[in-house]
Amino acid sequence: MQLTLSNLAVARGGVTVLQGLSFTLAPGKALILRGPNGSGKTTLLRTLAGLQPPASGSFDLPPDAVAYAAHADGLKSTLTVVENLTFWASIYGGPPIDHALHALDLVALSRRRAGELSAGQKRRLGLARLLVTGRPLWLLDEPTVSLDVASVALFARVVRQHLAAGGLAVIATHVDLGLPEAQVLDLEPHRARLIAQDGFDEAFA
Repeated sequence: MQLTLSNLAVARGGVTVLQGLSFTLAPGKALILRGPNGSGKTTLLRTLAGLQPPASGSFDLPPDAVAYAAHADGLKSTLTVVENLTFWASIYGGPPIDHALHALDLVALSRRRAGELSAGQKRRLGLARLLVTGRPLWLLDEPTVSLDVASVALFARVVRQHLAAGGLAVIATHVDLGLPEAQVLDLEPHRARLIAQDGFDEAFA
């Protein structure tokens, strides 16, 4: 599959923040979203994930093709690492969890409850969920937050392997993940500019 956007506009709180987004992302490719805080990266990812409708325009994407990793890790604190991954694998009908445990260096933590993990360990477990979804498109919102240098390298390798297998990724990040062929989309030219009226100004753009 591929991801195609056609003159897409996205909104936050009823206010359009991005407009005129048109591009195609082919299998095996990654798209890096660039822009300052508040520029609409999260809003775009949430729209592509199906969590909110577009303001206008369209995108071509089967709803069961997406795995979304946002700021929250989506973990059940009372379940162990293995139990969390098993739960998500059952929800998505994805592959066995062994590969995910090894890929994100979670084997030694497999019997520990998620609530007992450090922030970095929780983030690795949250990202390991991607590997048990079986979904081709990964939407990643600042995925390396709380990760140390070694863990960033682990995750970058996971993304490269996903792309090599024909997967796709749209990533909002300021960290170099070593994806030399990734496309970069600067959101600044697509930001909607509002004329101040009725109490609104560009702080909402």
